[in-house]
Amino acid sequence: MADRARRVAVFTLGGTIAMTAQTGGGASPTLSASDLVAAVPGLSEAGVTVEVVDFRQLPGASLSFADLLDLAMAIETLAVDGVVITQGTDTIEETSYLLDLVTTCDMPIVVTGAMRHASMAGADGPANVLAAVRVAASTEARGVGCVVVFGEEIHAARWVRKTHATSPLAFTSYPGPIGYVAEDRVRITTRPSSSPTVDPHGAATSARTAIVTVGLGDDGTVLQAVGDQVDGLVVASFGAGHVPMACVDALTDLAKRMPVILATRTGSGPVLRQTYGFPGSESDLLARGLIPASTLDPIKARILLQLLLMTAADMDQIAQSFNALS
Repeated sequence: MADRARRVAVFTLGGTIAMTAQTGGGASPTLSASDLVAAVPGLSEAGVTVEVVDFRQLPGASLSFADLLDLAMAIETLAVDGVVITQGTDTIEETSYLLDLVTTCDMPIVVTGAMRHASMAGADGPANVLAAVRVAASTEARGVGCVVVFGEEIHAARWVRKTHATSPLAFTSYPGPIGYVAEDRVRITTRPSSSPTVDPHGAATSARTAIVTVGLGDDGTVLQAVGDQVDGLVVASFGAGHVPMACVDALTDLAKRMPVILATRTGSGPVLRQTYGFPGSESDLLARGLIPASTLDPIKARILLQLLLMTAADMDQIAQSFNALS
């Protein structure tokens, strides 16, 4: 199929990319999907037919699981070659991974946004949208799962992280981008292994999950307090899966009552399984019933856990899903 025939749907959810400065106040979402597309230099010459959908108009921090599951359902019904989602950057690393888990179509699903709103000098939204549309329209990006496109880099949803509060180069990933856009061409250099999938049909909305980050001198009090209020817990541990010895009893108790996922607070690298053997080490905690997050960071581990609980997965099914991660 020639490039000129390719069709891309652009969904807008709001966020900085759709914001303009307001008189006497801060920026707020005002731009429609049509406004965003119209502001992109070079898009009309890209040989792509763009369809726009105003789906939500919210700051990224206010998006919900229900919003994103509705979006996933809408995407699955489309007869297009690719999809671009524009949204607030606060939650891009979460929403992209959620979409990666619940969509099964082979077409590219691309999430992007902006660190500078449209009223600022050097607004990055138009360039990010153009690159995202190119990726969504490409045959090269088919089958790689949901991706985040920022600064002409292509990041896999499961690895991407927002690592700076204000920089236009805020999005990075380890072990690095899986591709990039240069001279209008999409180049995929790495193809990630397949992610697990979660069937979102019939998902409930009552599950409650949380992340607790351990710190120097923790004694388990906060873990226990949070654990009493949730259906599942992610522990952001030291290093490769370690917690203070004083936290072990609380985690042992919680793991008897709910899924407790052991992730590393470092942001990259795996949770180990059998390298260390002291109380509070990874092997000790796994023996007490905690479930390793593999290479998922705490934020991504919570997304997977939340979806599994919303779809009524039991403890064994949750363990199997996390153990299948590479």
